[in-house]
Order: sequence, then structure tokens, then C-alpha cells
Amino acid sequence: MIYNQDQFILDGGFWGWLYKLLTPVEWLMTQIMAILHKLLVLVGMHPVGISWVLSIIFLVLVVHAIIFPMYYKQMKSMRKLQALAPKMQRINNKYKGKNDPASKEAMSREMQKLYQDNKVNPAGSCLPMLIQGPVFMCMFYTLSAIPYIARGKRATLGAFDQATAAEFTKTKVFELVGVSDTFGTADNSGKIVIGVFVLLMCACLFFMQRFQMKRNMNHDAVNQQTMTMQKVMMWGFPVMYIFSGIAMPFAVLVYWLTNNVCNLLRTLWQIRNFPTPGSPAAKEKEVRDHKRENARRERAGEPSLEEEELQRAKEEEERKLTQGFQREQPQRKRKKKK
Repeated sequence: MIYNQDQFILDGGFWGWLYKLLTPVEWLMTQIMAILHKLLVLVGMHPVGISWVLSIIFLVLVVHAIIFPMYYKQMKSMRKLQALAPKMQRINNKYKGKNDPASKEAMSREMQKLYQDNKVNPAGSCLPMLIQGPVFMCMFYTLSAIPYIARGKRATLGAFDQATAAEFTKTKVFELVGVSDTFGTADNSGKIVIGVFVLLMCACLFFMQRFQMKRNMNHDAVNQQTMTMQKVMMWGFPVMYIFSGIAMPFAVLVYWLTNNVCNLLRTLWQIRNFPTPGSPAAKEKEVRDHKRENARRERAGEPSLEEEELQRAKEEEERKLTQGFQREQPQRKRKKKK
């Protein structure tokens, strides 16, 4: 494995080229983590020990806090797109089977106008993922590289020179497992701690996938292929975590578990506030919104939604009694005589 060799494999080949491009992000992360560590030391924590573990956790929280506004915009954009789905389908049906350039251009023009009129950016939902992916790749790379810096097998990375990296690698959590230990190098107590972390990582991912399937999918509209894919992800990803987790240094597991917990909490928030239309969560949100609006109206001394609906029904009934049930026919405009 890459963590049992003197040469850090992620610095070579395709990954070495990719991570070289991400060096500015890696440098920034080491600086943030070092600053967080210094702040923890200033409040009385020992420089070697849990302060480094907390600096990893706080770094993940800082990254999530920075990304959250973009994630919020992503959710709003996705829900707007879902609300426009019927109109988009009508445009698709209008040009169905028409493959000539003029029809394709007209279809594209109508779609763009639909997006502009409703202030929707189809690519907006991809932006947080395009940012989050490289950021967390850099976190993984940085935490994996520190043990090599401590042993002098890799050059300095940002705030982590050999002395700082060596201080980091001396950290032991509750005197049971070191941040550089893997399942293979740790003693029995360390193996237990690493095993617990891996199980918690798997549990977070499994619960998140299962909750999405149960609460945030429109089961009347989803096809069997999509449901099968969701089940594969629900069971497959946690199994992959087991095999990859036991090979990772404990510092990476701390980052991974913190990230999984943040993703789980964000998913719970998303499903509550931006559920998929037609899903069980969306129906629950309609009930909550209905109760919230009635509570607001009661505080303001306004009639409830039910009372307002009853009043409209009464007014409609009175109109029918006074005007009859025959709908008034539209009158044609008369042409002015010249």
C-alpha cells in the first residue's frame, strides 16, 4: 500500500500530475490547519495530541461552511428545474422527431428563454460538486503526505515542514492510536479504534443513502433501473469503505468520518427543506408549510387557509345563484366603422 513505502505513490504518475495542479489548494489547507492548531494551543491544549485531531475536524467544518452557500443555491436551482419539468417536456414533445438544424436551433432557443424567464441556470447545480471534489481530494492528499514529510521522504508542503509534520505524527488519540497508524501497523487497541471509525463511516453513508431512498424519491415516477442503482450504492459504497478504510492512516479516517457526518446532516437538512416533488418528504413539507401559514395568520388575526377556502366557495356559490350556471360567453370586439 502507498502508506507502507518510502516513496509516496500519489506524487507519481497521473495522480502526481493532478495533485501538482492542486498545490495552491493543498498549501492553503495546511496553513488553515496550522492556524487552527495554534489557536487550540493558545486556549490551553497541548501542542502534541488531540489538538491536531481537532484541527482536522475544524478544517472540514470550515470547508463545509464555505461551500454551504453554493450548495444552498444548488438546491434552489434544482427545485426550480424540477418545477419547470412539465414545460420542458412540452418543448421536447413539440420538437420530437425533428432533427433538422432549424428545429434544433428553435428548441434550444425556447429552452434558453424558459431558463431566462424563470432565472434558472441548469449548470448551477454542478458548481458545488466541481469545487467540493478537488477540495476534499486535497484534504485526503495532504493528510496522507504528512507522515512522509515527517520521515524526510517528501518535501515540505505549505505549513508542514519536517519538524511540524513530526510533531503531528506523534499525536495519539486517548493514547490508543496514532494519527499515522493504519489498521495493519496499529496495536490491538488501535485496531479497535480504527475499526469503530470505519464502521461509523459506513453507517453514516448507509443511513444517508437509505434515508434518501425512503424519504426523498418519488416512488411513482422512479424507474426500476434507478431504484436498482440506488440499492447498489447503498450497499456497495459502505463495503468499499471497509476495504479502503483499513488501509488509510487514522488522520484520514478522522477527516473521512467528519466529512461523512457533515454530508449526512446536510442531506437531512436538504430533504427537509428542498425535498423531491412527489416524495414522502415533500408531502410532509406541505403539511408543515400549511400549519406554519395558519399559525402566522392566527398571530396576524387573519382567516386560516381553510376559512379562506370556505369563503371563496361561498362566494362562488352566491355568484352561481345570482348569475346562473351558464358561463358568460366572450364578446367579440366590433370593428370601428371608417
